[in-house]
Amino acid sequence: MATVQVALWVILLLVALALAFDFMNGFHDAANSIATVVSTGVLKPAHAVLFAAFFNLIAIFIFHLSVAATVGKGIVHPGVVDVHVVFGALVGAIAWNLLTWYYGIPSSSSHALIGGIVGAVIAKAGSGALVSAGILKTVAFIFVSPLLGFLLGSLMMVLVAWICRRATPSRVDSWFRRLQLVSAGAYSLGHGGNDAQKTIGIIWMLLIATGYTAASDTSPPTWVIVSCYTAIAAGTMFGGWRIVKTMGQKITKLKPVGGFCAETGGAMTLFLATALGIPVSTTHTITGAIVGVGSSQRASAVRWGVAGNIVWAWIFTIPAAAFVAAISYWISLQIF
Repeated sequence: MATVQVALWVILLLVALALAFDFMNGFHDAANSIATVVSTGVLKPAHAVLFAAFFNLIAIFIFHLSVAATVGKGIVHPGVVDVHVVFGALVGAIAWNLLTWYYGIPSSSSHALIGGIVGAVIAKAGSGALVSAGILKTVAFIFVSPLLGFLLGSLMMVLVAWICRRATPSRVDSWFRRLQLVSAGAYSLGHGGNDAQKTIGIIWMLLIATGYTAASDTSPPTWVIVSCYTAIAAGTMFGGWRIVKTMGQKITKLKPVGGFCAETGGAMTLFLATALGIPVSTTHTITGAIVGVGSSQRASAVRWGVAGNIVWAWIFTIPAAAFVAAISYWISLQIF
């Protein structure tokens, strides 16, 4: 009986840790959803985070749990996951998120979590315990999502420039101040739909590993879904202000028309990835779209040094989170 109680206590602790990661994901990635709409002056910061959090939450009614299934069942072979692996994965992801938030670097919470899972699993059972297909499509989209965001953002900018070629700048600005509310809402919807599901996936993984949910179940318990969407929306509501400035103005100067094109291109990318069940980085996606919008006007409009620093953070995210996760896995063996 004592063993069961300890196991239950550990499981509750890990669920709380997962929800803390989810909250931090929203907090860390709030900039992705609101940076453009704040930097263009369409919404005040306080209004923007409430706006984004609302769309994060209602994404629960829009998207299927394809991404959660990938994270919960498609990254690691069945039977390898235990409470120590989950603990290591979450601590690795949270540590990297805190470090990059502190320095205002828009890194990927998604890839920090994937890196954490990879590091903890390798520490326990070696690389053979990983599902290569799930890892490969996740790693591939490290490159595909920003490139697709770049392409769609720049194409949107060219298309809008052609459609509005006879309109006065003041009229264009007026139109897109309204339209940017639509694009920001769509992007926040995609952000909630893709990112909340990653935490759903890891809690689902934990419940399967500990026998609280059957591996044959096609979806996790409803309480997991609701709590994860609520946690990410709450995190977004508090906002990661250190990163907003980097995303909104340091990469390139945005006007409402540019913000609309970046958010629309990013939202299209997120909707596609979520439909395919691929856990992508909202940070990578919106950064690529912002760079695409800036470069479609002229290459010098983009501060390539800032963009380069962001790319370096992307490169280090998975290995850094994996390293911390491996150490955390070994520490957890001594704790519980």
